[in-house]
Amino acid sequence: MPESKEIEFETALKKLESLVEKLENGDLSLEEALKSYEEGVRMADICSKRLTEAERKVEVLMKTSGGKFKTVPLEEEEPGKSKKKK
Repeated sequence: MPESKEIEFETALKKLESLVEKLENGDLSLEEALKSYEEGVRMADICSKRLTEAERKVEVLMKTSGGKFKTVPLEEEEPGKSKKKK
């Protein structure tokens, strides 16, 4: 859907919240409820895609031993530090 690329995360989230509120009130006809539900699923999908895109872009800026900076994926840990086990 090309339209989904034009909708910002915050806009889609607000629309989703509004749709959920309408559905929870229970004042909609079956047809209106189905349309709202379908639109809600579409907004949830847009939000999910935006979050996935943002997650891929997140990088941590780290200083190397030589005093220079480098970027590493968020999942990697800082050199010399171990992950804590839960």
